[in-house]
Amino acid sequence: MKTVLSVMGARPNFMKLAPLDRVLRDHRDIRHVIVHTGQHYDVAMSQSFFQDLAIPQPQYDLGVGSGSHAQQTGEIMQRFEPIAMAERPDLVLVYGDVNSTVAAALVAAKLGFPVGHVEAGLRSGDWTMPEEINRVVTDRLSSLLFTPSRDADENLQAEGIPSGRIHLVGNIMIDSLLHALPHARRLDAPGRHGVRPRHYAVVTLHRPSNVDDPATLAELVAALEELSAKGPVLFPLHPRTRRRMEEFGLGAAGANGLRLMEPLGYIEMLSLVAGAALVITDSGGVQEETSYLGVPCLTARSSTERPVTVRYGTNRLVPSRRAALVPAALEAWGRHGPPGKIELWDGGAARRIAQIVCP
Repeated sequence: MKTVLSVMGARPNFMKLAPLDRVLRDHRDIRHVIVHTGQHYDVAMSQSFFQDLAIPQPQYDLGVGSGSHAQQTGEIMQRFEPIAMAERPDLVLVYGDVNSTVAAALVAAKLGFPVGHVEAGLRSGDWTMPEEINRVVTDRLSSLLFTPSRDADENLQAEGIPSGRIHLVGNIMIDSLLHALPHARRLDAPGRHGVRPRHYAVVTLHRPSNVDDPATLAELVAALEELSAKGPVLFPLHPRTRRRMEEFGLGAAGANGLRLMEPLGYIEMLSLVAGAALVITDSGGVQEETSYLGVPCLTARSSTERPVTVRYGTNRLVPSRRAALVPAALEAWGRHGPPGKIELWDGGAARRIAQIVCP
């Protein structure tokens, strides 16, 4: 029996692992072992996603928690190494671009275990993003690179990765979206939160470049307060963002229709995003979801590792400044596009990966 070991640590990883786990469970000759590093560890950031995505309890939970990039990456490596040595997997699967991704890839590669990278080849060109470093390093260590779009293939080929290691499989995030969307629509999160479909905005902000600088975060909060005169602005707060708002004295925000909320589970958040007039984010996955759903999206960043969402979707990059964000938001508000038709964003990525892993 072949042992495939999946390592995950943060919410975006969970959404990529869930559909692949469902497919791998159907293969009797595959033993799928799940390791949770604990990079996201509280109920709102972790456990609720296990429930929403029907992910089985991991066989291993490393309980790493928060820390600096070096502390977190090093701790994951130390705790993961004995597990990898004991399991001796035929393949280690890592997902996305978080610290858990690169830490597990480093351990596996140094022990001589093949690494498969799900969502390989994405590049922003912005080396100030820790995620960009994680992506590049993980791709160099991987034997199997599962890409979500053709531009990712081109990035890897330009970096000298042999074409035989690159496999265009499509966007596995869309697998999770399509699996959950009927439930999300039945949930009617807009109604539960007292807002009318296509008459409100949803906001997600968590990247250090946006929330760790007092001036930048103040600009963003001011922009959201101004925009809330147009309609309700629902802002589920990432724990990091909430801490910074309190630290910078921005916790009293809530003028007009700006609603500061606790983090939401995947299905409830998807229900709100699907019904929104506008989404403002700095998340990579939300750019993909809104493009697929045809919901207008403003990404408060100077670059994106998902340029396909700008070329073929509803996404637009906007500086994290009030003077830029507010007019862009008023222009985009309610201007929905057709559902995205991006190649292989069709709910079949997990099946295609499984066919390569289990030929």
